[in-house]
Amino acid sequence: MEVPNRPFLTTVVGSLPKPPWLQEKLPLNASGKQVHGKGAKWLFEGELLKQAQDDAVRVAIHDQTEADIDLISDGEQRRTSYLAHIVARLRGFDYATPAKKWVRDNRRLAEVGCCTGEVSRDAPIVVDELEFAMAHSSRPLKVTLPGPMTVVDSTLDQHYGDERALAMAIASALNDEARELDALGPAVIQFDEPVFSRYPGKVAEWGIEALDRCIEGIRAKTCVHVCYSYPMPGVPRPIVDAYPAILTELEHSKVDQLALEFEASGLDPKLLALCPSKTVLFGCIDNGALGFDRIEQPEQVAARLLMAAEYLPADQIQAAPDCGLVPLDIGIARRKLKVMVEGAELARRRL
Repeated sequence: MEVPNRPFLTTVVGSLPKPPWLQEKLPLNASGKQVHGKGAKWLFEGELLKQAQDDAVRVAIHDQTEADIDLISDGEQRRTSYLAHIVARLRGFDYATPAKKWVRDNRRLAEVGCCTGEVSRDAPIVVDELEFAMAHSSRPLKVTLPGPMTVVDSTLDQHYGDERALAMAIASALNDEARELDALGPAVIQFDEPVFSRYPGKVAEWGIEALDRCIEGIRAKTCVHVCYSYPMPGVPRPIVDAYPAILTELEHSKVDQLALEFEASGLDPKLLALCPSKTVLFGCIDNGALGFDRIEQPEQVAARLLMAAEYLPADQIQAAPDCGLVPLDIGIARRKLKVMVEGAELARRRL
Protein backbone atom coordinates (compact mmCIF):
# COMPACT_ATOMS: atom_id res chain seq x y z
CA MET A 1 0.00 0.00 0.00
CA GLU A 2 1.22 3.50 -0.80
CA VAL A 3 1.80 5.92 2.05
CA PRO A 4 -0.49 8.97 1.85
CA ASN A 5 1.26 12.18 0.84
CA ARG A 6 -0.09 14.83 3.17
CA PRO A 7 1.02 17.05 6.04
CA PHE A 8 1.18 15.52 9.51
CA LEU A 9 0.91 11.90 8.43
CA THR A 10 0.18 9.75 11.48
CA THR A 11 2.27 6.75 12.49
CA VAL A 12 3.63 4.79 15.44
CA VAL A 13 7.15 4.16 16.69
CA GLY A 14 6.71 0.40 16.94
CA SER A 15 5.57 -1.33 20.10
CA LEU A 16 2.02 -1.39 21.43
CA PRO A 17 0.76 -2.89 24.71
CA LYS A 18 0.16 -6.62 24.65
CA PRO A 19 -3.29 -7.96 25.54
CA PRO A 20 -3.46 -9.12 29.17
CA TRP A 21 -4.22 -12.67 28.02
CA LEU A 22 -0.95 -12.94 26.06
CA GLN A 23 1.89 -12.13 28.48
CA GLU A 24 2.47 -11.61 32.18
CA LYS A 25 2.30 -7.95 33.17
CA LEU A 26 5.47 -6.78 34.91
CA PRO A 27 7.28 -3.45 35.24
CA LEU A 28 9.92 -3.11 32.53
CA ASN A 29 12.63 -2.95 35.20
CA ALA A 30 11.49 -6.01 37.16
CA SER A 31 14.43 -8.06 38.46
CA GLY A 32 15.65 -10.47 35.79
CA LYS A 33 13.13 -9.09 33.28
CA GLN A 34 14.98 -6.10 31.87
CA VAL A 35 13.66 -4.73 28.61
CA HIS A 36 16.95 -5.66 26.94
CA GLY A 37 17.02 -9.09 28.60
CA LYS A 38 14.71 -12.06 28.32
CA GLY A 39 11.54 -10.12 29.00
CA ALA A 40 8.28 -11.21 30.63
CA LYS A 41 6.87 -14.70 30.22
CA TRP A 42 4.23 -15.72 27.71
CA LEU A 43 0.98 -17.15 29.08
CA PHE A 44 0.85 -19.89 26.43
CA GLU A 45 3.26 -22.41 24.98
CA GLY A 46 3.82 -24.18 21.67
CA GLU A 47 1.16 -23.94 18.99
CA LEU A 48 -1.25 -22.13 21.31
CA LEU A 49 1.34 -19.39 21.80
CA LYS A 50 1.75 -18.96 18.05
CA GLN A 51 -2.00 -18.73 17.58
CA ALA A 52 -2.27 -16.25 20.46
CA GLN A 53 0.50 -14.09 18.98
CA ASP A 54 -1.21 -14.18 15.59
CA ASP A 55 -4.40 -12.96 17.23
CA ALA A 56 -2.51 -10.24 19.14
CA VAL A 57 -1.05 -8.94 15.88
CA ARG A 58 -4.54 -8.89 14.38
CA VAL A 59 -5.74 -6.88 17.39
CA ALA A 60 -2.84 -4.42 17.09
CA ILE A 61 -3.52 -3.91 13.38
CA HIS A 62 -7.23 -3.47 14.09
CA ASP A 63 -6.58 -0.92 16.85
CA GLN A 64 -4.33 1.20 14.63
CA THR A 65 -6.73 0.96 11.70
CA GLU A 66 -9.68 1.84 13.94
CA ALA A 67 -7.76 4.89 15.18
CA ASP A 68 -7.08 5.79 11.51
CA ILE A 69 -3.28 5.69 11.80
CA ASP A 70 -1.82 6.15 8.32
CA LEU A 71 1.32 3.99 8.68
CA ILE A 72 1.20 1.16 11.19
CA SER A 73 3.28 -1.66 12.71
CA ASP A 74 2.52 -5.13 14.05
CA GLY A 75 2.82 -3.70 17.55
CA GLU A 76 5.86 -5.95 18.20
CA GLN A 77 3.37 -8.41 19.66
CA ARG A 78 5.71 -11.40 19.24
CA ARG A 79 8.62 -9.76 21.11
CA THR A 80 9.28 -10.09 24.82
CA SER A 81 12.02 -7.51 24.25
CA TYR A 82 12.33 -5.16 21.29
CA LEU A 83 16.05 -5.91 21.29
CA ALA A 84 16.68 -9.44 22.58
CA HIS A 85 14.04 -10.90 20.23
CA ILE A 86 16.39 -10.01 17.37
CA VAL A 87 19.85 -10.17 18.92
CA ALA A 88 19.40 -13.56 20.59
CA ARG A 89 18.90 -15.07 17.12
CA LEU A 90 22.17 -13.70 15.75
CA ARG A 91 25.19 -15.98 15.79
CA GLY A 92 27.70 -14.86 18.41
CA PHE A 93 25.26 -13.92 21.18
CA ASP A 94 24.40 -15.96 24.27
CA TYR A 95 21.27 -15.19 26.27
CA ALA A 96 21.20 -18.55 28.08
CA THR A 97 23.79 -17.34 30.59
CA PRO A 98 23.14 -13.59 30.98
CA ALA A 99 25.48 -11.21 32.76
CA LYS A 100 25.07 -8.01 34.76
CA LYS A 101 26.12 -4.74 33.15
CA TRP A 102 25.67 -1.03 33.82
CA VAL A 103 23.89 0.41 30.78
CA ARG A 104 22.57 3.72 29.46
CA ASP A 105 25.54 5.77 30.66
CA ASN A 106 25.60 3.91 34.01
CA ARG A 107 21.98 4.74 34.83
CA ARG A 108 21.00 1.19 35.75
CA LEU A 109 22.38 -2.29 36.31
CA ALA A 110 20.73 -4.66 33.85
CA GLU A 111 20.72 -8.36 33.05
CA VAL A 112 21.98 -8.66 29.47
CA GLY A 113 23.04 -11.19 26.87
CA CYS A 114 26.71 -11.68 26.03
CA CYS A 115 28.64 -11.46 22.78
CA THR A 116 30.80 -14.58 22.83
CA GLY A 117 31.98 -14.87 19.22
CA GLU A 118 31.88 -13.47 15.69
CA VAL A 119 28.49 -11.90 14.96
CA SER A 120 26.52 -12.93 11.89
CA ARG A 121 22.96 -13.50 10.76
CA ASP A 122 22.53 -17.07 9.54
CA ALA A 123 18.77 -17.18 8.94
CA PRO A 124 15.75 -14.85 8.68
CA ILE A 125 14.64 -13.46 12.04
CA VAL A 126 11.43 -11.44 11.63
CA VAL A 127 10.77 -11.90 7.92
CA ASP A 128 7.87 -14.27 8.54
CA GLU A 129 6.44 -11.82 11.09
CA LEU A 130 6.40 -9.03 8.51
CA GLU A 131 4.82 -11.36 5.95
CA PHE A 132 2.00 -12.17 8.37
CA ALA A 133 1.37 -8.51 9.23
CA MET A 134 1.35 -7.44 5.58
CA ALA A 135 -1.11 -10.21 4.74
CA HIS A 136 -3.51 -8.94 7.41
CA SER A 137 -3.20 -5.19 6.91
CA SER A 138 -4.87 -2.86 4.43
CA ARG A 139 -2.43 -0.10 5.42
CA PRO A 140 1.29 0.43 4.80
CA LEU A 141 3.53 -1.06 7.46
CA LYS A 142 6.83 -0.33 9.10
CA VAL A 143 9.10 -2.96 10.61
CA THR A 144 11.56 -2.26 13.42
CA LEU A 145 15.03 -3.54 14.28
CA PRO A 146 17.35 -2.54 17.13
CA GLY A 147 20.21 -0.26 16.13
CA PRO A 148 23.84 -1.34 16.52
CA MET A 149 24.86 1.23 19.15
CA THR A 150 21.92 0.24 21.34
CA VAL A 151 22.81 -3.44 20.92
CA VAL A 152 26.39 -2.70 21.97
CA ASP A 153 25.20 -0.87 25.10
CA SER A 154 22.62 -3.56 25.90
CA THR A 155 24.96 -6.57 25.74
CA LEU A 156 28.27 -7.55 27.34
CA ASP A 157 31.15 -7.86 24.87
CA GLN A 158 33.30 -10.90 25.67
CA HIS A 159 34.83 -11.24 22.20
CA TYR A 160 35.66 -8.09 20.20
CA GLY A 161 37.07 -5.85 22.90
CA ASP A 162 36.25 -2.80 20.77
CA GLU A 163 32.85 -1.09 20.62
CA ARG A 164 33.16 0.12 17.05
CA ALA A 165 34.24 -3.30 15.76
CA LEU A 166 31.30 -4.95 17.53
CA ALA A 167 28.89 -2.29 16.24
CA MET A 168 30.02 -2.73 12.64
CA ALA A 169 29.64 -6.52 12.87
CA ILE A 170 26.13 -6.07 14.27
CA ALA A 171 25.32 -3.52 11.56
CA SER A 172 26.38 -5.96 8.84
CA ALA A 173 24.17 -8.69 10.32
CA LEU A 174 21.22 -6.31 10.67
CA ASN A 175 21.69 -5.20 7.08
CA ASP A 176 21.34 -8.81 5.95
CA GLU A 177 17.99 -8.99 7.77
CA ALA A 178 16.90 -5.56 6.52
CA ARG A 179 17.58 -6.48 2.89
CA GLU A 180 15.36 -9.55 3.15
CA LEU A 181 12.65 -7.54 4.87
CA ASP A 182 12.97 -4.88 2.17
CA ALA A 183 12.26 -7.47 -0.52
CA LEU A 184 8.72 -7.86 0.92
CA GLY A 185 7.95 -4.18 0.32
CA PRO A 186 7.41 -2.55 3.72
CA ALA A 187 6.91 1.22 3.73
CA VAL A 188 9.61 1.86 6.34
CA ILE A 189 12.43 -0.07 7.99
CA GLN A 190 13.27 1.54 11.32
CA PHE A 191 16.31 1.11 13.56
CA ASP A 192 15.82 1.87 17.26
CA GLU A 193 18.73 3.82 18.78
CA PRO A 194 17.57 5.20 22.14
CA VAL A 195 21.17 5.26 23.38
CA PHE A 196 22.05 7.97 20.83
CA SER A 197 20.62 10.40 23.40
CA ARG A 198 23.06 9.12 26.05
CA TYR A 199 26.28 9.00 24.03
CA PRO A 200 26.42 11.92 21.57
CA GLY A 201 30.21 11.59 21.39
CA LYS A 202 29.95 7.98 20.24
CA VAL A 203 27.27 8.95 17.72
CA ALA A 204 29.84 11.17 16.03
CA GLU A 205 32.73 8.70 16.40
CA TRP A 206 31.07 5.57 14.99
CA GLY A 207 27.31 5.59 15.58
CA ILE A 208 26.38 7.23 12.27
CA GLU A 209 28.82 5.00 10.41
CA ALA A 210 27.19 1.89 11.90
CA LEU A 211 23.69 3.21 11.19
CA ASP A 212 24.55 3.92 7.56
CA ARG A 213 25.93 0.37 7.24
CA CYS A 214 22.56 -1.00 8.41
CA ILE A 215 20.67 0.65 5.57
CA GLU A 216 22.96 -0.07 2.63
CA GLY A 217 20.96 -1.24 -0.40
CA ILE A 218 17.53 -0.62 1.17
CA ARG A 219 14.76 0.62 -1.15
CA ALA A 220 12.15 1.28 1.55
CA LYS A 221 12.25 4.51 3.49
CA THR A 222 14.62 4.17 6.43
CA CYS A 223 14.16 5.62 9.90
CA VAL A 224 16.13 5.88 13.12
CA HIS A 225 14.34 6.27 16.45
CA VAL A 226 16.01 8.34 19.19
CA CYS A 227 14.44 8.88 22.61
CA TYR A 228 15.34 9.02 26.31
CA SER A 229 14.23 5.38 26.90
CA TYR A 230 11.11 3.77 28.31
CA PRO A 231 9.92 5.23 31.62
CA MET A 232 10.60 2.74 34.40
CA PRO A 233 9.48 3.12 38.04
CA GLY A 234 12.45 3.96 40.24
CA VAL A 235 14.87 4.44 37.33
CA PRO A 236 16.10 7.99 36.57
CA ARG A 237 15.35 9.33 33.12
CA PRO A 238 17.40 12.53 32.83
CA ILE A 239 16.78 14.69 29.78
CA VAL A 240 20.29 15.75 28.80
CA ASP A 241 21.07 18.39 26.20
CA ALA A 242 22.12 15.85 23.54
CA TYR A 243 19.73 16.48 20.65
CA PRO A 244 21.62 19.45 19.13
CA ALA A 245 24.75 17.34 18.64
CA ILE A 246 22.80 14.24 17.58
CA LEU A 247 20.65 16.02 15.01
CA THR A 248 23.66 17.78 13.52
CA GLU A 249 25.27 14.36 12.95
CA LEU A 250 22.07 12.71 11.72
CA GLU A 251 21.56 15.43 9.13
CA HIS A 252 24.65 14.04 7.41
CA SER A 253 23.54 10.40 7.65
CA LYS A 254 21.92 8.40 4.85
CA VAL A 255 18.75 7.68 6.84
CA ASP A 256 15.50 9.21 5.51
CA GLN A 257 13.51 9.72 8.69
CA LEU A 258 14.16 10.62 12.33
CA ALA A 259 11.70 9.53 15.05
CA LEU A 260 12.29 11.97 17.90
CA GLU A 261 10.89 12.48 21.40
CA PHE A 262 9.44 15.94 22.04
CA GLU A 263 6.37 15.53 24.29
CA ALA A 264 7.71 14.12 27.58
CA SER A 265 11.13 15.68 27.13
CA GLY A 266 9.67 19.14 26.52
CA LEU A 267 12.36 19.84 23.93
CA ASP A 268 12.00 22.94 21.77
CA PRO A 269 10.75 22.21 18.22
CA LYS A 270 13.28 24.76 16.91
CA LEU A 271 15.80 21.88 17.08
CA LEU A 272 14.21 20.65 13.83
CA ALA A 273 16.05 23.42 12.00
CA LEU A 274 19.19 21.27 12.48
CA CYS A 275 17.87 18.49 10.21
CA PRO A 276 16.26 20.25 7.23
CA SER A 277 16.65 17.34 4.81
CA LYS A 278 14.94 14.74 6.98
CA THR A 279 11.35 13.70 7.53
CA VAL A 280 10.73 13.86 11.28
CA LEU A 281 8.37 11.67 13.27
CA PHE A 282 7.54 14.33 15.85
CA GLY A 283 6.84 12.83 19.27
CA CYS A 284 3.61 14.46 20.45
CA ILE A 285 2.17 11.60 22.55
CA ASP A 286 3.80 10.55 25.84
CA ASN A 287 4.37 6.85 26.60
CA GLY A 288 4.13 7.14 30.37
CA ALA A 289 7.00 9.38 31.46
CA LEU A 290 4.53 12.13 32.42
CA GLY A 291 2.03 9.68 33.94
CA PHE A 292 0.78 6.30 32.78
CA ASP A 293 -2.89 7.40 32.86
CA ARG A 294 -2.40 10.81 31.25
CA ILE A 295 -4.29 11.43 27.99
CA GLU A 296 -3.32 14.37 25.79
CA GLN A 297 -5.96 16.55 24.12
CA PRO A 298 -6.30 17.05 20.34
CA GLU A 299 -5.81 20.80 20.77
CA GLN A 300 -2.51 20.18 22.54
CA VAL A 301 -1.29 17.80 19.81
CA ALA A 302 -2.28 20.25 17.06
CA ALA A 303 -0.50 23.13 18.74
CA ARG A 304 2.75 21.14 19.07
CA LEU A 305 2.62 19.99 15.44
CA LEU A 306 2.05 23.54 14.20
CA MET A 307 5.01 24.73 16.28
CA ALA A 308 7.12 22.05 14.60
CA ALA A 309 5.89 23.28 11.20
CA GLU A 310 7.56 26.62 11.86
CA TYR A 311 10.91 24.89 11.40
CA LEU A 312 10.20 22.13 8.83
CA PRO A 313 7.64 21.92 6.01
CA ALA A 314 4.48 20.26 7.28
CA ASP A 315 4.79 17.44 4.75
CA GLN A 316 8.15 16.55 6.37
CA ILE A 317 6.50 16.19 9.79
CA GLN A 318 4.69 13.07 10.92
CA ALA A 319 2.67 12.80 14.13
CA ALA A 320 3.92 9.96 16.32
CA PRO A 321 4.27 8.91 19.95
CA ASP A 322 7.54 9.75 21.72
CA CYS A 323 8.42 6.07 21.83
CA GLY A 324 6.79 2.66 21.85
CA LEU A 325 3.55 2.50 23.83
CA VAL A 326 4.21 -0.90 25.42
CA PRO A 327 4.44 0.50 29.01
CA LEU A 328 0.82 1.68 28.89
CA ASP A 329 -2.47 -0.03 29.60
CA ILE A 330 -3.96 -1.12 26.30
CA GLY A 331 -7.05 1.06 26.76
CA ILE A 332 -4.93 4.15 27.45
CA ALA A 333 -2.82 3.47 24.36
CA ARG A 334 -5.93 3.19 22.17
CA ARG A 335 -7.24 6.53 23.41
CA LYS A 336 -3.87 8.22 22.90
CA LEU A 337 -3.68 7.07 19.29
CA LYS A 338 -7.15 8.44 18.55
CA VAL A 339 -6.27 11.76 20.18
CA MET A 340 -3.09 11.93 18.07
CA VAL A 341 -5.08 11.41 14.87
CA GLU A 342 -7.65 14.03 15.89
CA GLY A 343 -4.87 16.48 16.73
CA ALA A 344 -3.12 15.90 13.40
CA GLU A 345 -6.37 16.51 11.49
CA LEU A 346 -6.96 19.70 13.49
CA ALA A 347 -3.43 20.87 12.65
CA ARG A 348 -4.00 20.21 8.93
CA ARG A 349 -7.11 22.34 8.95
CA ARG A 350 -5.19 25.20 10.57
CA LEU A 351 -2.23 25.24 8.21
